[in-house]
Amino acid sequence: MRERQAHFFLLLFLRLESGLLQLAQLMISGYLKSSISTIEKRFGLSSQTSGLLAAFNEVGNTTLIVLVSYFGSRVHRPRMIGCGAVLVALAGLLMSLPHFISEPYRYDHTGPEDTSQDLAASLCLPTTPALAPDSSNGSCSTFTEVRHVTVVGVMFVAQTLLGVGGVPIQPFGISYIDDFAHDSNSPLYLGILFAVTMMGPGMAYGLGSLMLRLYVDIDRMPEGGVSLTPKDPRWVGAWWLGFLISAGMVALAASPYFFFPREMPKEKHELHFWRKAVAGATSSVSKVEDSPSEQSPGESSKKQDNPAQVAADLTVIQFIKVFPRVLLRTLRHPIFLLVVLSQVCMSSMVAGMATFLPKFLERQFSVTASFANMLIGGLTIPTAIVGIVVGSSLVKRLHLGPMRCATLCLLGSLLALVVSLPLFFLGCSAHQIAGITLQPGTQPGVEPFPGCMAPCSCSVDGFNPVCDPGAGVEYITPCHAGCTAQVVQADQDKNKVFYSNCSCVAGGGPVSAGSCDSACSHLVLPFILLVSLGAALASVTHTPAFMLILRGVKKEDKTLAVGIQFMLLRVLAWMPSPVIHGSAIDTTCVHWALSCGRRAVCHYYDLDLLRNRFVGLQFFFKTGSLVCFALVLTVLRQQNKEEETKATASSPGPQQQLLMSGQDKKPTDSSV
Repeated sequence: MRERQAHFFLLLFLRLESGLLQLAQLMISGYLKSSISTIEKRFGLSSQTSGLLAAFNEVGNTTLIVLVSYFGSRVHRPRMIGCGAVLVALAGLLMSLPHFISEPYRYDHTGPEDTSQDLAASLCLPTTPALAPDSSNGSCSTFTEVRHVTVVGVMFVAQTLLGVGGVPIQPFGISYIDDFAHDSNSPLYLGILFAVTMMGPGMAYGLGSLMLRLYVDIDRMPEGGVSLTPKDPRWVGAWWLGFLISAGMVALAASPYFFFPREMPKEKHELHFWRKAVAGATSSVSKVEDSPSEQSPGESSKKQDNPAQVAADLTVIQFIKVFPRVLLRTLRHPIFLLVVLSQVCMSSMVAGMATFLPKFLERQFSVTASFANMLIGGLTIPTAIVGIVVGSSLVKRLHLGPMRCATLCLLGSLLALVVSLPLFFLGCSAHQIAGITLQPGTQPGVEPFPGCMAPCSCSVDGFNPVCDPGAGVEYITPCHAGCTAQVVQADQDKNKVFYSNCSCVAGGGPVSAGSCDSACSHLVLPFILLVSLGAALASVTHTPAFMLILRGVKKEDKTLAVGIQFMLLRVLAWMPSPVIHGSAIDTTCVHWALSCGRRAVCHYYDLDLLRNRFVGLQFFFKTGSLVCFALVLTVLRQQNKEEETKATASSPGPQQQLLMSGQDKKPTDSSV
């Protein structure tokens, strides 16, 4: 009895350990998405480049997933999991390295390196020479460009290593436990695993919300501090700190895996004390699992003849030769192909939303990066998890077959599409920005008001926005507003900065530092509520779509079909979607920052165009998913009609039965 309990708690501990490890891994991969806009500002990246950076996580993962599946039963799986986790931790440390090899962040580039920020360099002073982006102050030296390329390259390498290290963690962890757990106890372990890992993305956004409240150079704060607040568009949070914390969590969770044996004795006893508590939530999982002890000799012989099942006994060359044939055979299943295409559309929507929704909320509603991450991690992701649970419960409680699963998927996709329609109208146009025309594609630059700032010599690439609240006009710098004086007022524990004697402002000012607030910031909660509701409705389709895949292919092809499904999702959705969304966002930019003659980060967007294109991409992918599920339902109905026709044709009628009985009684009278 004690040996049985010890074996159970050993497996339970390993399942919890596997869940914690996957949670920490998802925190690292999700944390980049929570801080994507901050990294753009810190290193002068466009949204297309940052989207490509986020997609590189899938490059290393996709290139090795097939080989890992092949070698799964031939290696020491716990040690491989530990090695993969160590690689993930190193990738997290490497992601934070650019902070330490870069110069301290200068949020005001209008003066030389030794000039105090936010002071005379931003003001309208006739004696100040004009500063161009490629001036002789040495800011565009070869060393600067090499350092920028090095920093970006380090992050791309780190993302690739993050994908490579994550390859063995989930498949090896699941197979290792399930190989040695009792078949009836497997749902408990699976339930623990998925319950823990589903919290990973939410915790990543929560961690991002906390870290981005801290100033980026908190480890090397200048004397006297900084006058920025998190609402200032130049604010950059401590994005690197979250990678260090997540990497430490991965390293701690990985250490026990190096002490587990290669194999453990098979669990021989079923646990009864938890059955009633988890049967309702996990029995749908146990139904799709195939127990090898219950297979008939005929099924065993079929599996031996099936290339997908004997792949583990083949050499690498033989496996490569067999795989394309099995892949084509699987893709010829219409149900499998259509369901995977629908999931590709849905995953494309999720990938784009997860990567750029925080940035969209920041720009559209003038909220801080910390608040945007808090909304997503505390509302959107939990409602998506609820949607997955509701979909699983409906499949279990209602005993849904393929036809009803397809109907549920169609209904969920339709409702998610309807809910996304109001998002096109929840927003407002950008406020007036002096000298900038809201027309994407025009050359960046500033067109000052005629005459008001003629005595000033303003920097072309400066960015220190000030706002005239009375007129609702924003100026790129105090110099472009014609301001010649600065006033700092102490307000509790923070200082408020104002600029006065502004020749371009009615009455001479003063104007406050920072961008003007959005006129529709109160709409951020209705917007995120509708996004969360749409995410929950779309998530309802997750489990029934998975069941359609399992029931749409041959029994012996299920394992390979699931592997092909995840591979296609990575290649067709998770890799290209962030780049597509980032490119669409870049097309709405109306004023780019310049760094050594190249486009860097975007300062201002056409908010109406940004909303229409961002929400329009979500609407497009949801429509594609809806069309695919409608085709799935059509194919299933056609298959049911064909089966009914065959059944009717094969069953004899009453007259045919009498004739056949007569022929049986008088075989000699059969000739005419």
